[in-house]
Amino acid sequence: MEAMKVKYLEKMSELYPTIAKASTEIINLQAILNLPKGTEHYISDIHGEYEAFSHVLKNGSGSVRRKIDQVFGHTMSQQDKKSLATLIYYPKEKMALVKKQEKDMEEWYKISLYQLIEVCKKTASKYTRSKVRKALPEDFAYVIEELMTERGDITDKESYYEQIIHTIISIGRAEECIIALSELIQRLVVDHLHILGDIYDRGPGPHQIMDKLEGYHSLDIQWGNHDILWMGAAAGQSSCVATVVRICARYGNLDILEEGYGINLLPLATFAMTYYKDDPCACFKMKGHQERNPAEQEMNQKMHKAITVIQFKLEGKLLMRRKEFGMADRALLDEIDYTEGTVRLGYQTYPMLDCFFPTIDPENPYELTREEQEVVDRLVFAFVNCEKLQRHMQLLLKKGSLYKIYNHNLLYHGCIPLNEDGSFKEIQVYGKSYKGKALYDVLDSYVRKAFVAVNEEEREKGRDILWFIWSSPNSPLFGKNKMATFERYFLEAKETHEEKKNPYYYFLEKEETANRILEEFQVTGDCRHIVNGHVPVHHTEGESPIKCGGKILVIDGGFSRAYQKETGIAGYTLIYNSWGMILAAHEPFTSTSDAISKESDILSDSILVKRVIQRKTVEETDTGVKLKERIADLQELLEAYRNGLLMERL
Repeated sequence: MEAMKVKYLEKMSELYPTIAKASTEIINLQAILNLPKGTEHYISDIHGEYEAFSHVLKNGSGSVRRKIDQVFGHTMSQQDKKSLATLIYYPKEKMALVKKQEKDMEEWYKISLYQLIEVCKKTASKYTRSKVRKALPEDFAYVIEELMTERGDITDKESYYEQIIHTIISIGRAEECIIALSELIQRLVVDHLHILGDIYDRGPGPHQIMDKLEGYHSLDIQWGNHDILWMGAAAGQSSCVATVVRICARYGNLDILEEGYGINLLPLATFAMTYYKDDPCACFKMKGHQERNPAEQEMNQKMHKAITVIQFKLEGKLLMRRKEFGMADRALLDEIDYTEGTVRLGYQTYPMLDCFFPTIDPENPYELTREEQEVVDRLVFAFVNCEKLQRHMQLLLKKGSLYKIYNHNLLYHGCIPLNEDGSFKEIQVYGKSYKGKALYDVLDSYVRKAFVAVNEEEREKGRDILWFIWSSPNSPLFGKNKMATFERYFLEAKETHEEKKNPYYYFLEKEETANRILEEFQVTGDCRHIVNGHVPVHHTEGESPIKCGGKILVIDGGFSRAYQKETGIAGYTLIYNSWGMILAAHEPFTSTSDAISKESDILSDSILVKRVIQRKTVEETDTGVKLKERIADLQELLEAYRNGLLMERL
């Protein structure tokens, strides 16, 4: 046996010092391989909609209701099932409502505890007792384990369990126990969470979403273009900083920065009121339906315009510095005729809706004024030194990547850049050509360099590549020929607003394209899929999220209220359990209070994508592969003990 292997087995022997301990571990791992595969939950494009996201997380995209149906079948009415589901989602709030209506709370507690215990047993049945024990809430760990475990040594089981529940109620701990059981069900109903990008922008609560994800038991994140933008801002890339502030202003979400992350916007507000005091800033109204007082709305519009002009200046300077990005045509401030109020795009000249630019020097349009530079410097400093923001970005780095291969599924947010003939498009990144998987890998490495590279030149390349990923036509996360931000603000001509999608989106229905992508990323197996976010599925126009006969699944969550008029629904989420794949279509979420008082859920329909005849086990998963490798190593350790190569540590 080679020396390295012997050294490895010696290390293993510290954990398993005897034949008995190594044998026991093999038996345990072999048993785990035969358990049902854990449930995976896929969510994409949350866009700051914390309440809707939180609700979908609580209900597991219908997984909780399915468990209730499996346990109670036709023995419970649909209304009672809804009430039990709402109790599991919002135990504290639901009980507060029940106490106002229910006369016999002791009986209600008793019935609810029995029901929750039965659902708990069902959700825990696919896990080892050890894994369930680790998930138990500390205060009720012993009690819940007793209630969930069949005791063969007790003659009168019913009396035993009834006495436990009676005691819980009599000592005034029923509500706390109900909350603990409900949270345990939420915890066990989903084994692993996949977030396919775009946690940030548009909605008001991305910081709350990130707080919730920090405490989630098992997840991975595929970065979306909006997440990348915030990562760029946190890394101190000034164009990204300006863009983040502009988008927050555009959607009336400056509170995210000021209250959510404690970033001081007073310097920007002071600057805006100085230079745009008498400007109505009519092109810079907020999107959405927020009710604002006139003074607040006016201030927002002025700040919105001020940071937009700063953004265009910073981007122009970046494109001149990074000519290798090949985006010189997106520097448009020097294409404006400031006297005539027009702008030249290619060979066409268009009248502008707004041409009041008091801080732009027509002779040197990309140069920041002293006051603008001060605003930028203070904003960059605030982003880079915000402890909470940096903590959230570290979570994105630790749990995130541009793509993920998990249980024979390829997960990514945007697209694979393709040529018009469907072949992989070669993209230049700092002087070298990359395509397909290699493009994703090199961009991923530069994202990380933006935060950890010791060499300042490499770190700066990383920071700038974050902006490139956000807005370049060659970015796999953007996937359009241009980001028409300038045109949407300043030009009425709708044809200038068009952003043409990468050919990838036209090849989605071709199975040969899907197979080529899966092979490029070395995804193997008979049951392999691409799970894709980024582009909302237009349900009202008859578009299906299932492409290529189920090989590609587009699950843009549609959480963003801004998209729901176009899509007709609040998008899709995906559940992959031991029986197959289920796409859940969601109705728009009204509010948490409605979900509690009216017991309204947001799951409108379920689409069975794939069902297996024989239930999938852990052995067929990535975890199973690792466990089998561990078993093989333990068997070698046993052999080493038995042939005298290693001595037992008795």
